[in-house]
Amino acid sequence: MSKIPARKDVNKKYTWNAESVYKSPKQWEAALQSILKDLPKIKKFEGKLGQSPEMLLKGLKAVEDIGLQTYTVYMYAQFAYAVDTTNQASAAMVGRAQSMAGQVGAATAFLNPEILKIGRKKLDAWMKKNKKLAVHRQSFDDLFRQQAHVRSSEVEEILGMATDPFSGASNSTSMLVNADFKFAPATDSKGKKVEVTQSNFYSTLMEHPDRKVRQSAFDSYHDKHLEFKNTLATNLSTSISANVFNMRARRFNSTLSASLFNNNIPEEVFHNLINTFKKKLPVWHRYFEIKRKALKLKDFQYYDVWAPLSKKRVPLTFEQAVDHISDALAPLGKDYVNTLRQGCLKDRWVDSTANIGKMNGAFSYGSPSTHPFIMMSFTNDIGSMSTLAHELGHSMHSYLTWKNQPFAYSGYSLFVAEVASNFNQAMMRGHLLNTIKDKNFLIALIEEAVSGNFFRYFFQMPTLARFELETHQRAERGEPLTSDSLINLMADLFGEGFGPKIKLDRPRVGMVWSTFSHLFADYYVYQYATGISGAHALSSRILRGEPNAAEDYLGFLKSGSSKYPLDVLKGAGVDLTTPKAVEETFAVMEGYIDRLEELVG
Repeated sequence: MSKIPARKDVNKKYTWNAESVYKSPKQWEAALQSILKDLPKIKKFEGKLGQSPEMLLKGLKAVEDIGLQTYTVYMYAQFAYAVDTTNQASAAMVGRAQSMAGQVGAATAFLNPEILKIGRKKLDAWMKKNKKLAVHRQSFDDLFRQQAHVRSSEVEEILGMATDPFSGASNSTSMLVNADFKFAPATDSKGKKVEVTQSNFYSTLMEHPDRKVRQSAFDSYHDKHLEFKNTLATNLSTSISANVFNMRARRFNSTLSASLFNNNIPEEVFHNLINTFKKKLPVWHRYFEIKRKALKLKDFQYYDVWAPLSKKRVPLTFEQAVDHISDALAPLGKDYVNTLRQGCLKDRWVDSTANIGKMNGAFSYGSPSTHPFIMMSFTNDIGSMSTLAHELGHSMHSYLTWKNQPFAYSGYSLFVAEVASNFNQAMMRGHLLNTIKDKNFLIALIEEAVSGNFFRYFFQMPTLARFELETHQRAERGEPLTSDSLINLMADLFGEGFGPKIKLDRPRVGMVWSTFSHLFADYYVYQYATGISGAHALSSRILRGEPNAAEDYLGFLKSGSSKYPLDVLKGAGVDLTTPKAVEETFAVMEGYIDRLEELVG
């Protein structure tokens, strides 16, 4: 049985630079206690913000300072838990950080209602006289846009306090599937057992050339989720109920409108995506059929999507992957590339080694006072290189935003975040497809693009978005969300996606919803598909050599939340209020499929 190392046995070189944030858990504890101790100081500003522009600035500064501290304390705990969910001390830190964040949210809840009470006319007059206050103009614009949905100080305080208990369903699911689940081992065609974990399921087992390994791993993974289907369904239903509660508390007509309103995204952006996806499903059906023939299979199953077509595995070290990514991103300039390399090779931005208890998947996370850190499990192949490129897109987005924006605009929505991450992958493929001659490498590269990136972002995520819309609408109508109803809905949607020629294992495929923690953040997943669309539209400008394309893109990375997401993207050269970018990205995928068909004969 292939062994996964314990966390203590991982080479420190390939772990995140935790000590650059806090030298020890003891220092983290002191930071948390300091925040709690300072909460009464924040409350002293309550009821006084309207006295003068100077008082308002002091109040904003105090809230921002404690917000930055909270962000950093919370991030440290979450990252420490993600790399080792079996560590009980880290799990306890997460719970304490969430409780602290809830208290901070409650203590600062007076801010927005008081700013609204000052009134737009007076604020405009104050900003004309006070340049420091004028920095917050976009924040004020957004607040007054949302005025109809901001409640009284008392209600806002209650909603702030509800943040902690509302996270219970997500935390329960995370502990269950990441810490408590022990999966039965997979079996290869010779009867040898292979360990199944959260960290190696997608990155290794689903890409295994032995179909018996893929099938037995897929069955083991989803059977464990089926074993706890009622608990998992109850947790998701509870989370959706919380979304419905918040929608009604803030006086929206639907959970979709409530979620999209936060980023000033019109609902047609969501529906354009779904309608274009459904229209383009024949592109996916063609790909599945090409892959079935190339694999010489009588039938094609969900677990065959990731099966390798290249005859030889293309090995890549972490350092070689950084070199390829750096070369591909050279059009963005030396500063961009040098920062990326420094982060990967010297400053330990990346926690890259798989270990027991490490969460599945990958993400970039940090705060304006830290490095942008990456959690992933690098498995020395093209897929891992692509994941690294993706997460470095997020990290460089954060790095440049933090470097160029005040704290007020230091964040950005997922709607633009997934543009930056997918942009790096698109640039990497564009570079490698034009410079690499090895047939196995090219097949593996295109396979990673279509079966890996595009299947996740342009197939799974739109399908999950359809699932999410339907489940929320049922909850809004007061209909129960049972495990069987969720399984049947998911199986129906994936059945439509794969097409009539493929007969899916309905119970196991129907449990796929339970393997995506993204569903605990309402209407989160559709933005992956709009993100990959915006990314290809922008990368194509650079790859075509359009004037100022690289400068426009770097300007986008530096903008943070200083403008609304759609406006930031329009400034970079893409309009996601129309289906054009989605259609163009399907065209890019068709080009990959055409090239793949030629390569595999």
